[in-house]
Amino acid sequence: MTLYKAYYHSPRGPIELVSSETGVKEVTFVKEVGEESLEQPAILRSLKEQLKSYFEEDLQNFNLNLEPEGTDFQKRVWEELCQIPYGKTISYDELARKLGDPKVIRAAASANGKNPIGILIPCHRVIGKNGSLVGYAGGLPNKRFLLDLENRVANGVLELF
Repeated sequence: MTLYKAYYHSPRGPIELVSSETGVKEVTFVKEVGEESLEQPAILRSLKEQLKSYFEEDLQNFNLNLEPEGTDFQKRVWEELCQIPYGKTISYDELARKLGDPKVIRAAASANGKNPIGILIPCHRVIGKNGSLVGYAGGLPNKRFLLDLENRVANGVLELF
């Protein structure tokens, strides 16, 4: 399978995008931009357009074919993450309960941290039991930014400058 790479320049810095010809494989905050693939399939172009709309606060639900690679359990966790509504959060405890077993909290947290398709599979919407921001592969400042963006849009909060 051929993989294609591109970058999206978000308000929080570069995001690396990896896809196959037919689906998104990875969306990851990175510190530096690398080399992009010469060929950019339609899925990558659509991903860039949808990320632009998301960061401009015009898009709440992505409409792209996702192809994350992981174990069956990880994929179950990621599917559950996709059920968290835009602008809402759940705790790791709640995530484990939604998976059917409160004892899998550590495994669920681990799978959450291994999510290869950040933002689209909204692992940033999972927070600590006490409401604290814990764990985000893209960095806690990026997690806070994404949650604030979604909360502002979902709740109609206007910022005055």
